[in-house]
Formats: sequence, structure tokens, C-alpha cells
Amino acid sequence: MLKSDNQSGEAPQFIAPVIQDNPTGWGPCEMPEQFRDMPYQPFSKGDRLGKISDWTGAVLQDKKYAIKYASQFGSGSQYAYYHEEDESTFHLVDTTRVQKPPYQRGRFRPNQRNMRGRGGRGGAQTGGMQALGKGLKARDTYKRNQIKKWGQGRPQIKIRDASVTVKPDWVTIEEMDFPRLGKLSLPNIKDGDDIMLCGELEYYDKAYDRVNVKNEKPLQSVNRIFHTVTTTDDPIIRKLSKTEGNVYATDTILSTIMCCTRSNYSWDIVIEKIGDKLFFDKRDNTEFDLLTVNETSVEPPQDDSSVLNSPRDLALEATFINHNFSQQVLRTGPGEPKYKFENPNPFISDEEEGEIASVGYRYRKWDLGSGIILVARCEHDAMVQTPNGELQFLTIKALNEWDSKLANGVEWRQKLDTQRGAVLANELRNNACKLAKWTVQALLAGSDQIKFGYVSRAHVRNSSKHVILGTQQYKPHEFATQINLNMDNAWGILRCIVDIVMKQKDGKYLIMKDPNKPMIRLYDIPDNTFESDGESESDDDVPQDSAAFQGLYPYNKS
Repeated sequence: MLKSDNQSGEAPQFIAPVIQDNPTGWGPCEMPEQFRDMPYQPFSKGDRLGKISDWTGAVLQDKKYAIKYASQFGSGSQYAYYHEEDESTFHLVDTTRVQKPPYQRGRFRPNQRNMRGRGGRGGAQTGGMQALGKGLKARDTYKRNQIKKWGQGRPQIKIRDASVTVKPDWVTIEEMDFPRLGKLSLPNIKDGDDIMLCGELEYYDKAYDRVNVKNEKPLQSVNRIFHTVTTTDDPIIRKLSKTEGNVYATDTILSTIMCCTRSNYSWDIVIEKIGDKLFFDKRDNTEFDLLTVNETSVEPPQDDSSVLNSPRDLALEATFINHNFSQQVLRTGPGEPKYKFENPNPFISDEEEGEIASVGYRYRKWDLGSGIILVARCEHDAMVQTPNGELQFLTIKALNEWDSKLANGVEWRQKLDTQRGAVLANELRNNACKLAKWTVQALLAGSDQIKFGYVSRAHVRNSSKHVILGTQQYKPHEFATQINLNMDNAWGILRCIVDIVMKQKDGKYLIMKDPNKPMIRLYDIPDNTFESDGESESDDDVPQDSAAFQGLYPYNKS
């Protein structure tokens, strides 16, 4: 220590500090005066050093190692608060309700009259209590086994792959998480106005309304061509883009965006901005049109499962079932009537061989406000004639059962005829996104009814043969209310994405659902991304790969 006396002018002097040396122990020899009255927590050299001080007791302890940092001398009461004057009269009042365990919440309420019986009934009462004890013991054993199953035997959910690989030169413009998207709303969007109607529809066979579990029908393989043409390959949309609207899409693409907050699997959509126009497209040679299976289940299908029940094979199976069911339930015999729109199917080419599936294309437009006019191609699957002679448009979809034990479902053959509501509720849990997308497509197209078919495997280990167990139909607006589908929110999500892309420069963009997080991302991608050398540049060319599903499913030999 340096000390100087400026008045005397002497040189600074060094005064050595007092050092306490403890050659036989650890720590200071005596307590400094300024620390003499301070509370002190005893410790030993073997204690773990985890905290400087603990003012809260056991509140923030490590649950796995509750006494990991505890002193061997105990916690002590030196930090407890005592008022010097009235500590004897001071006490805390705990007004919180004591939570009872589940088995004490009213599930077992013995009949008091039976318990007041004569002495001869005492044995019965004791036996009942013993039976209850056995039941509780059995339930505890079941819970322990379930914990072991979850902790050891249950396969862990793997990290999902993205639908497209994000390149280093892609620029992230926006990240939109689902909680924020769920709060968007664009109310008062009126039904779309028809611009053009194309194709022809067959009539629904009402005999399938009488199908049930006891009177099941085998699902047939209907060899028909289904067109899944993207937006910019559609010759009608190309023509309409010169005179109508400034945002263009298909009902499948729109439903994917509008129901994005219910999706778990990754998907992507390409957006091209040309001047003040936006074109929403799906990429070529992708699985965008395949139907997901148990996407929103607590235990979705895993890739490491058998080939029969892997996510992709289940998607192929579900798409195969939907295509065949939607055509089998129609009146297709010779001489059966058809409902023809004023314009023919725009995707039929002279080179195409085979029968075309029943489909009616409805090109419609919606005013989303602020100069945004949406033009989209929507689809009907069939027509139906009501008892009073009214003609109605139908959207036909199929729910499929693959393995109720693996899918955490209910046995359709046991419940479908008597508890159809329970079966549908289970499907709403496991396939919330798929059902919402189907409902949005029916609403966009203006279908009067949406018809659901219940199709199950003939045998649980054979994905090539199926049977129809029943049908059910709803009005799309009523079904949307039942599944809590808010169209104001759906329009709000679409309008939000449109507004963001409209502010960008001309070019190509991509929306992708994060494979493992509840969010979507918007990327600015190079203009030549996803383009192939063999692409046709003629505006009037009909796409050659329009029948995308033909030959895709390897089991359609029933």
C-alpha cells in the first residue's frame, strides 16, 4: 500500500497489508468485524458450488438432482424472516384450493344407503373396497407400463425433411409464425363470380347412401385420367390473365395456403411476380397433390416403419382411394345422363388415350379489396338431383382407415354404424389439415354438398384391396363451422402473403412450410430456379404431364 504526505513533502511509503495465514485449515482465521453480524451458510470443501446465494429455498432446485448443490450441514433457518415485535401473532393465510388426485374427483361415490346396511352387508362392502383397491393398483401398473413405453419402446419422432432444399443464394424475406397468422382476418369476402365453366359431370349414384358395415362394397379400380395442371400451365388462366384479375391460382394451391396453420408436413409454392400480377404455382414432379395421412395425429406415421405404412406409401394409398371412390360412386353405365358445361375440358388432348374422370372446372374471381382481384380454377366432382328435382354440385372425398391400432383410432367396423360422430371426430383430430383443405376447396368452388366416403382396407396388412363401409354428406358451410374453420382468417392469410409479395420487385419467390416448426417462410429465389431445359415456351401448349397420378400407385390391381 502506498501512502504519501503532500504537506511534508516526504516520499510515498509502502505499508504491507495484514495477511491472515491459516497453515492448518481452509479459510480465514477470524471473522472480519464488518461481516460479524451477517448470516452465514455453513459449508464444507466437498460441497458442489452451484449458487452464490439461495434466497428462495427449494423453489428453483434441479428436479432430477434435488440435493445436488445442498450443503451437508443442511439449509438452516438463518435467512428466515422474524419481526422483532409481533412475530408470535404474524402468520400466513393460504387460500389456494388443494388439488385432489384424479381418483378422488368424484369418480367413485359409493351409495350411502348401501353402506348403512345390516351387519351381513359388511362383507360385501369390504369386498367392494378390495375390488377398488385392485382396480387402482391395476391402473397404477398400467400407467407405469405406459411411462416405460413412452420412455423406452416408443419410437421417437424424427426430424422431418423440407419439401425442397433451401439453396445458399435464396434470400429470406419474411418469416410468419402460425400464432400471428391465426390472428389475421379479412371479413366480408363475397362468393366468387363465375367467369367460365368447362368440362362435364356425371351423376351421383344414391345407392351408395345405403352402404354400411354389414352391407359393404369392394372398392374398384377405375382406370380414368385425372389432370393436375398447375396455374401457369392452364391455357384458360393464361387467356384470362390478359383481361381478368391480377392474382392467379388453383383451388388446391389456395386451400394449402389458407389452411397452412393446420399443417405439420413441409410443402412449398412458387410465386412469380410479373408487373402487378402474381401467379401461384406448384413445382413440377413433386408430391404436392398427394393426400397426407394422419398428419395432425399425436403419433404420425414414421419413415422407419414398414413400407406398407410409411408416410409416402400411405399418401399414395389415400390418393388412389380418393380417385377411385370419387368415380365408382357415379352412374357411369351406357345411356346415363351427364351434365355438360358450355365449354369442353381444356386439358384433353388428341394424343391422350383413356377415359377422362368426371370433373367440372369453374373459373371464378373474388374481390379481396385494395385492387386485388383473385382468379382461380375450382373443381366439382359430380352432380346430384334432390327429391324436389333441384340439381346440386358435389365435392366427393374419401376418408381411409389403414390400421386403427397404429393410428390411435377407433375400429370403423365396430363404431361406424352406431357412433359415426366418434369416427368423424377421430378423423378430425388425425387429419385436421386435410379435411380443412377439402372444405375450403368445396367452398371456393361453390359446391352444394360435400360427400365423404369411409373406405377401409379389406385386410389390415394389405394396402391393395379396400372396401366401402359407408358415406356421409354435409353442406360445406355447416361442416366448416363444425371443424372451426374460419374463412375470414383463411382470406386474411392469403391477403397477407399477397400484400408482402406485391411489395417486392419482379421475380420468382417461394413459400415453404418449415418441416419442424409452426411457421412459413417467404424466399426470394433466382429466376431460373426449378426450370428445366425441355420446357415449352408456347402459351397455347397443353401440358404433356397433366395426368400426373397415372401409374403412380403400384397396388391398383384390385
